[in-house]
Amino acid sequence: MFCKATLVSVALALLATASPVVHAPGVSVALGERSTLTRADGTFDHEKAVLHNIKTHNKYQKNLRNLLANKGSLPEGWEIKEFRTVPASLQKRATGSDPLTDQDDDEEWTGSASIGTPSQSFVVDFDTGSSDLWVPSSSCTSSTCSGKHKYQASSSSTSSKKSGTFSIEYGDGSTVSGPVYTDTVTVAGLIATSQYFSPVTTLSSEFQGDPADGILGLAFPAISNLQQDPVFNTLIDQGKVSASEFAFKLASSGSELFLGGTDTSLYTGSVEFHSIDTSSGFWQPTGAKSVVGSKNPNTDFETVIDSGTTIMYGPPSAVKTFYAAVSGSKLYDSEEGYYSYPCNSPPTVGFSWGGKTWDVTSANFNLGETESGSSECVGALAGQDVGLGDNVWLLGDSFMKNVYTVFSFDQNAVGFATLA
Repeated sequence: MFCKATLVSVALALLATASPVVHAPGVSVALGERSTLTRADGTFDHEKAVLHNIKTHNKYQKNLRNLLANKGSLPEGWEIKEFRTVPASLQKRATGSDPLTDQDDDEEWTGSASIGTPSQSFVVDFDTGSSDLWVPSSSCTSSTCSGKHKYQASSSSTSSKKSGTFSIEYGDGSTVSGPVYTDTVTVAGLIATSQYFSPVTTLSSEFQGDPADGILGLAFPAISNLQQDPVFNTLIDQGKVSASEFAFKLASSGSELFLGGTDTSLYTGSVEFHSIDTSSGFWQPTGAKSVVGSKNPNTDFETVIDSGTTIMYGPPSAVKTFYAAVSGSKLYDSEEGYYSYPCNSPPTVGFSWGGKTWDVTSANFNLGETESGSSECVGALAGQDVGLGDNVWLLGDSFMKNVYTVFSFDQNAVGFATLA
């Protein structure tokens, strides 16, 4: 769910009162250094990758529970599983006592948002794989909230407390929980009024030291724990954006979220759109094929496009088939589903949804050497069963960094374009 970019720009379409929509210039936020699954010496950080897998598994199990509660059923083949727990050997790192505990999915594409009247500023993680907004509350006194911006309801004239509570349970037994409120939420000038969110009073130790204060989800209402519209859907409903779509460029610098359309300066050619499976609540285009060189090891599967997941995941059997087409590949970690391949002959890999093949560069596919001086590197596609059945893959930042990605409520589609 989380990554560390060095610079993020949030560009938006802004609606002026009784006037045509105009594009705002954008807002840049300087962030800390990027942390990845690759150590500074170029080796694969296996312990950190295990924590990443656990966090991704539990994130999707939380989403499936929300989906079941909101819709009464799950898509065929999807399954509620137990939350994974952090192994005893890694629990010290998971509590935040080690600097490497700031692992929250390695790359966190954050930007500015404000809540309340007058506004209270926060740094949020923009996550296309979840649907709720939460930030720390002024009532949170735990060490995890130390150093984070906190929401003070009494300081906002537009704050309104609602019934119910918000809660997410993580695999280490800790939770994010708090009351439910509505208030005015502003993202670089776009104003959503009466937006549901939670100012959490209990914050998981996994967020210790993370540069983000909270999360702003951009998926569908169907997986909302709050059972309310996410921020962007509220902006659509209130007529604040010129188009019901948003787009991402993810990179080590110059990253951008564009709300209300696309930033044509960041891509070339046209956007290739693909319809999504609307039953799931995720941004889930169908009819995908994997590409390894001239081969298509996997065909006709569905893909969740998730800015809040660092690498890529597929069902274990499908990922085994994928790597069978990669010359010299080996199973590196059978429990966590990581594979290695010869560093000096990286595979040419990508994905297609019936149009162009969208390649994953060698740099974005390589998570580092298995150990210092090794000739084997770990691939950024792992085999994991997160409860989405045997035909759904998760494509996170390792994929998204190669393309300009557009998420369209207008078309119920995800689109890809070539980066400029």
